[in-house]
Amino acid sequence: MLKSIDGLDENFRFLIMEVQNQIKATYEFVLAPTPSTYDKIFSKDDYIDNLKNVIENKCFMTLNQTKLNPEQMKYLRAVHVITINLERIGDYCVNIAKQMGYLTTPRFLENFDYKDSFLKIHATINEILPVLQKANLSGALSICRMEDELDGMYKENFDKIMIHLRIGRNVEDHITSLFIIRYLERIGDSLLNIGEALLFVIIGERIKIQQFQALQRNLSKSGLQGDVTDVDFLGIWGSRSGCRIARVEEKSPQARNSIFKEGNLRKIRQEKINLECWNEIFPGLVPKVFSYQEEGDNASLLTEFLSGCTLDEAIFNADGEILENALFIFEQTVQHIWEQTLSRHDMPTNMMRQVGDRMSSILQVHPEFMRPAMGMGSVTIPSLGELIKQCMDIEARYPAPFSVFIHGDFNINNIIYSHQEQKVYFIDLHRSQHADYVQDVSVFLVSNFRLPVLEQEARERITRTIMSFYAFAKAFAVENRDESFDIRLGLGVARSLYTSTRFELNRSFAQSMYNRSLFLMERLAEQSPQDLTNFTFPLEIFNY
Repeated sequence: MLKSIDGLDENFRFLIMEVQNQIKATYEFVLAPTPSTYDKIFSKDDYIDNLKNVIENKCFMTLNQTKLNPEQMKYLRAVHVITINLERIGDYCVNIAKQMGYLTTPRFLENFDYKDSFLKIHATINEILPVLQKANLSGALSICRMEDELDGMYKENFDKIMIHLRIGRNVEDHITSLFIIRYLERIGDSLLNIGEALLFVIIGERIKIQQFQALQRNLSKSGLQGDVTDVDFLGIWGSRSGCRIARVEEKSPQARNSIFKEGNLRKIRQEKINLECWNEIFPGLVPKVFSYQEEGDNASLLTEFLSGCTLDEAIFNADGEILENALFIFEQTVQHIWEQTLSRHDMPTNMMRQVGDRMSSILQVHPEFMRPAMGMGSVTIPSLGELIKQCMDIEARYPAPFSVFIHGDFNINNIIYSHQEQKVYFIDLHRSQHADYVQDVSVFLVSNFRLPVLEQEARERITRTIMSFYAFAKAFAVENRDESFDIRLGLGVARSLYTSTRFELNRSFAQSMYNRSLFLMERLAEQSPQDLTNFTFPLEIFNY
C-alpha cells in the first residue's frame, strides 16, 4: 500500500464514500424527487471532481518524485484507474438526476425494474476498498461480473420500452426512461474497469475479465491443479496481431511454462489447426497445444513455451560462431521442410494484391507514399497505382512451379533458436498454408532489413544473415528448376518493403523502404517479356 504518501489513501477512501453517497442520493431522488436532493447531488459532484483531481495529482507527483517498487507501482496505477471510473460513475448520477426532469411524472419510472440496479451498484462500490486491501481475487472477479448483471437488467427494461414505443404509447416518457436506465448500464462498464484494475494489482498484469476467464479455463483443461493465483502471468506487449499474448509460469516445483494467447476466433482457431498440422508433419518443430477454448467471437489457446532466443536476438547478442551455427541449423531445417512438403503443381501467387489490401493502413501512417503519375520531357513516370497493376500482370504470368508448406509470417522474431538443444522452432503460425516458398523468403529477408538498428557492426551481421539465406534459397530454386525465382522474389520483396512502412514511424527509414520498393517494381515493370526471363534479383538493395 501507499499509505505513507501524504493524503493519497485518505482521499481515495473519501472518494469511494462520496460516490456511494451519490448513488444513494440519486436513488432517493428517483424515488421521490425534491429540490434539496437535486442540489445535494450537484454539489457533491463538484466535491467528487475535486477529490479525483487531488488523487490524480498525487499519483503523478509520486511517480515523478518517489522511487517505487513494483508492488507500489501496481497499486498506484490501479488507484488512478479506479479513481477515474468512480468520478465517471458520479457523473452518471448527475445525468440521471437531470433526466428525471423530463418525465411527465416521476412515478412513471415505477413501470420498470431499476431499484435492484441501484442496490447492486451501491454494494459493489462498497467492496472496492476491502478487495484492494486484501488482494481478494474472488472479490475482484465479483466486481467485474457486476457489469454482466447490469447489462441483463438493462436488456429486460430495454425490451419492455421497445414494445411500448412500437405502439406509440407515452413516447417521450419511455425515451427518457431509456436514457435513465442506460446510465445505470454504463455504470456497469465503469465497474468492469474497476474490477480489471483490481485484477491487475492481484495478478500483476493488465488483463480483461474475458481473457482471465479464458486463461482459467485453459489452465484447468490443461491439467493444472489450482487457479490463476498459482501461476505468474507475464504479458507480452509486442504483438501487432491484436491478440493478447502472455507467458504463464507455474509456481509449483514441477513447473511447466506455457504461452497463453487470446483473440479473434478465426485467427486463434486457424493457429490451433496449423499447430496440430505442423506437429503431425514435423513433431517438435512448433509448440504443442495444451488446451483450446472458444467463447463467442473470441478464442484462446494455451501452448508449450519454447526455451531459447528469437533469431534476431541471436544476431544482436550472440558471438559470430553462435550466429553462424544458428543460421546453419535454421537453413537445414527449412530445406528439410521444403523438400518434405514440396508439391509439383503450378500455383498462382497474390503477393502484389496484398499491397492493395494494406494500402489504407500504409497511407494512414504515411499519406505521402502514393506517387502520382509524373513526367519529365517525353519520359512518363507511372503512378504507384499503375506500377502495382503492371507488377500484378507480371505476377499472373509467372506462377510458382511448385508449392510447399510455408510458415506464412516468416519474420525473424517468429523463429526461436535453442543453442542448448541445437534446434530451431517456429511460432505464430496462423497463416501457414501450402503456397509459394518465395513468400516466406521475401518476408524473412525484409524482416531482417527493417530491424531497428543502424550501428555498422549490427548492420553487417544483418547483411550477412540476408546474404546467407538468399544464397540458400537461390540454391534450392536452382536445384528444383525454379526459373522465375528472382522475378517472384523481386515482387515479394517489393511488396514486403512497401507494406512494412505502416509499422515504421522513423520517416527517414520508412522513406528508404518505400524508395527501394519503387525501385524493384520499376526494374520489373520496365523489362520486356523476353528480358524479364533474365532478371536477377539485385541483392544490393538490402545494403544500408
